[in-house]
Amino acid sequence: MAESSYSARHLTVLEGLEAVRKRPGMYIGSTDSRGLMHCLWEIIDNSVDEALGGYGDRIEVRLHADGSVTVTDEGRGVPVDIEPKSGLSGVELVFTKLHAGGKFGGGGYSSSGGLHGVGASVVNALSARLDVEVDRDGKSWGMSFRHGEPGTFAGDEPTSAFSPFTDASKLTAKGKVKKGVTGTRVRYWADPEIFLPTAQFELDALKERARQTAFLVPGLEIIIADERGEEPVVDSFKFDGGISEFVEYLAVDGPVTDVWRVTGSDTFSEKIPVLNEATGHMDLQEVERECEVDIALRWGTGYETEIRSFVNIIATPKGGTHLAGFEQGLVRFFRKEIEKNARRLKAGSDKPEKDDLLAGLTAVVTVRFPEPQFEGQTKEVLGTAAIRSIVQKQLTNHLSTLFESAKRTDKAQCALLLEKMVSEMKSRISLRAQRDTQRRKSSLESSSLPAKLIDCRSRDVEGTELFIVEGDSALGTARPARDSEFQALLPIRGKILNVQKASLADMLSNAECSAIIKVIGAGSGRDFDLDAARYGRVILMSDADVDGAHIRTLLLTLFFRYMRPMLEAGRVFAAVPPLHRVVVQNSGRKPNDLIYTYSERELEVLLKDLKKRGKKYQEPIQRYKGLGEMDADQLAETTMDRDKRTLRRVGVADAQQASRVFELLMGNEVAPRKEFIIDHADDLDQERIDA
Repeated sequence: MAESSYSARHLTVLEGLEAVRKRPGMYIGSTDSRGLMHCLWEIIDNSVDEALGGYGDRIEVRLHADGSVTVTDEGRGVPVDIEPKSGLSGVELVFTKLHAGGKFGGGGYSSSGGLHGVGASVVNALSARLDVEVDRDGKSWGMSFRHGEPGTFAGDEPTSAFSPFTDASKLTAKGKVKKGVTGTRVRYWADPEIFLPTAQFELDALKERARQTAFLVPGLEIIIADERGEEPVVDSFKFDGGISEFVEYLAVDGPVTDVWRVTGSDTFSEKIPVLNEATGHMDLQEVERECEVDIALRWGTGYETEIRSFVNIIATPKGGTHLAGFEQGLVRFFRKEIEKNARRLKAGSDKPEKDDLLAGLTAVVTVRFPEPQFEGQTKEVLGTAAIRSIVQKQLTNHLSTLFESAKRTDKAQCALLLEKMVSEMKSRISLRAQRDTQRRKSSLESSSLPAKLIDCRSRDVEGTELFIVEGDSALGTARPARDSEFQALLPIRGKILNVQKASLADMLSNAECSAIIKVIGAGSGRDFDLDAARYGRVILMSDADVDGAHIRTLLLTLFFRYMRPMLEAGRVFAAVPPLHRVVVQNSGRKPNDLIYTYSERELEVLLKDLKKRGKKYQEPIQRYKGLGEMDADQLAETTMDRDKRTLRRVGVADAQQASRVFELLMGNEVAPRKEFIIDHADDLDQERIDA
């Protein structure tokens, strides 16, 4: 657009939005994929606010192949009539003016996710093109924008010729709709001049947010359609349960308590600036607000803590006053309860810390009230001070009632929970004492390490490797096969404790688990310190059979539950020993060739190839049933020599999904595991079973 085409009207429309384009980070956090997703969530949240108010129960988000996105809802539709003060239609006002919309003054929404009224206008300002269509009053109305300025495009693309409105904006009637049909459709193309070339809509994050919102607004259906691939992918999320169902979805461990629900409301007053029409100045006026509190929480057998907090269904990942009130209420209440029952619980004089009380807790904390005060437009931290005491009061009152209940199930669960908390406290104190003792020992002393550890000479952590080997026979072969400079060996006796089923105290008292934790030397659980680990790599070396695979799974369960940072850092590996040794006979004095294969299929392919080439091989072919059957040279060459071996790195791409899998396959609940095995029996590769 040429400079000469600007008019005074354009300047008033763009004066606020130009600031957004100059400093987008102030409004959306960043200009990478995170900022791009934030823009999309601003538009989605506007639709969710309509559903939250009882208008419409279906939202569709469609990611188009050309990089644009469309959000469609069945709400009331953005107002299309003229707003008297500005002389603009409701559509233009919402999409071009900062701090404008139905979320101010209390007329449009009693509570909403958008507090500043800048969401739609900011997305508009940062878009190469934005088209909005509104179904309302029996008609479908439309308006287009370029960089936040209203006008008309000559074509359907964001690069099409654009003509801005000069005298007055025109809200175009696109057609008629049936009586009573309302809704809004917003399609926009993010501006490539603003966002980084690598920025893209992240489908997994979008689906996770949609699932989360569907939990928070029972009965709302959110459809995510991705048309960017060869085949469109469509996912639908709808849950009739509330946040209780959300907690059950998030929880991955066995239950100690049922899901407890805390609901209530209270009022608070705050001073807000209000425009005095007589003087034209902003005057402070005290208003009374009502805050609704809705909390679902349950404790499980694990030690991980998962707390999600929301304000008017908008996630606050960095917490704020509502989360502070929740945690403060829990800590104060349970400290009093443990102190009251100290003799029965054998708690002694020690005070539980917050981590002891929150261990195994899964909770969703939501509050709803008008015009919450956030720290920044990204709404990651709630700042309204009065909410802290309201949440704390509601939570404490509910827990007091629960712990005074005469019901047998309530009394049993409350007693179990207190015992778990005291157990966590004792384990923490024991672990800390154990670690302090280890630190006091000089590096020359080895008495704190298990006697069966065969350590390496190097003290350069980055280059060292700890092989956890199965049984004494494997150890006998591995000892001469290792490079003693940087490879250490720790033998274990068969199958270790399944820590997914066992308590923390049982794990610590188990000789094999305790030895592994002690040898790695970085603690366990919440106290695990990755920088203190004594080895750069941990390699699980078990037999290539079903028992070996089971042992490897048990070891991985131990690492996942109590030393997860090792997995997340990519420092845990599985050795890949061979299954077969084929001796290929050569003619004359040429020495025979040795070829190792790692599966039945690989052996079959090799033998066919040898036959085709007329090569003979010794029979019977050696089949390794265990590591102990190998010579030291063979084990070194195939499994331990850095230049020739193959290792499988074990990682955690999605910790939450991994937790679900471990609980399903290794946890206490038998029925879901049985169902999983039956459902997936046909998918099993039988060649992976050592028969």
